[in-house]
Amino acid sequence: MLSLLAGTLAGVLLGALSGLIPGLHANTFAGIVSAAAVPLAFVLGADSICCLLVSCMIVHTFLDAVPSTFIGVPDADTVLSVLPAHQLYLAGNGEEAVRLSALGSLWGFVYALPVFAAFFFILPHFQSEIDWAIALIILTAAGLLIVFSKTPFWALLLFFVSGMLGIFSMRFSYFSAGVFGTGEVLLPLLTGLFGIPVLLHSLQSKTEAGTEQKFLGLAVSKKEVLKSTMRGTLAGAVVGWLPGFSSGTANALLAVHKSGEYESRRPREYLLATSAANTANAVLGVAALYAVGRMRSGTLAAVAEFPLPNIFLLLAAAAISAVLGYLLTVLFSRAGRKAAQVNQKTLCLVVLIFLILLTAVFCGPFGLLLLILASAVGVIPAKLGVSRIFCMGAVMLPVMLFSFGLLQL
Repeated sequence: MLSLLAGTLAGVLLGALSGLIPGLHANTFAGIVSAAAVPLAFVLGADSICCLLVSCMIVHTFLDAVPSTFIGVPDADTVLSVLPAHQLYLAGNGEEAVRLSALGSLWGFVYALPVFAAFFFILPHFQSEIDWAIALIILTAAGLLIVFSKTPFWALLLFFVSGMLGIFSMRFSYFSAGVFGTGEVLLPLLTGLFGIPVLLHSLQSKTEAGTEQKFLGLAVSKKEVLKSTMRGTLAGAVVGWLPGFSSGTANALLAVHKSGEYESRRPREYLLATSAANTANAVLGVAALYAVGRMRSGTLAAVAEFPLPNIFLLLAAAAISAVLGYLLTVLFSRAGRKAAQVNQKTLCLVVLIFLILLTAVFCGPFGLLLLILASAVGVIPAKLGVSRIFCMGAVMLPVMLFSFGLLQL
């Protein structure tokens, strides 16, 4: 039991690091753990390593809200929550934004438990029908988002250009070789599309210091918390089973209005829903692994390399991680007051250099090329007045074509 607890707490620590450091992901540590599997298994045991990996994945979904809010740099799961979270930070409500994200993730975990049982016992019997519908679901999601946008033509063009870049990235991902071997192309791809443009905009702005931060409580009702997190959990349930969706994309579809202003009209509710979806997606990915052998992330692929432990053991580790992840996120939510005292241009420049170096180390020259190309596409939305959500075509279009059998990745 001590080794299992040690593995869980080690996963909490790694998840906190990956969540707090821009550009890192739980999958990064999963790859490192997988590479060191033999000595780690000898010291901790296979079950403890699985607990470590799942704990890291869960805690990451909590703490990734911190850099997204205070710096404006996303990872693959928070790409669409950056605007509303950073918007609240610029208004002096950064601590509230992070606390809302933490609360959304906690409720997402709670709601995901009964859905977990349904996934485990029911959905495997309908797997063939679900697989057939994947491409249609993604096509419908993309179509609705484009139709409801302010400028459908530019939205469609941006979706297509991003999609072509995504196809290029995934088709030639084997060129992405860094210091530690083949790198994850989503790192430079999504960093360029969603992170670099935010940093460049901050560097060009006239503001030297951050906005003074204050916390006056959560400006949202309990009813809205329950409603938004339930909606987010349902979105997480979809992406937890089906490949190709990101949590942010599914939530964008649920939260989008005909005006296309989902990012700014209800930022608090949107953050709750997105955070709930991120955590529910991670939890339900475990159900997909056990029920049908589907590995929805690099972390779960690493888990699958070991003999799978009792499923209740992983759920217990996930529950401990969710509670600790919530407490740590609330603790780091106060960091906004410190961040506001730092010269924002200096901070953004440091983060920008860090992301470039991180891409070079993990993905090599090909990753740097992707970062440049993705950044060039990523600045287009601000120039055209188009929502950045359509850059998610980089993920949605390749998977949609693959599901139709029109593309080999």
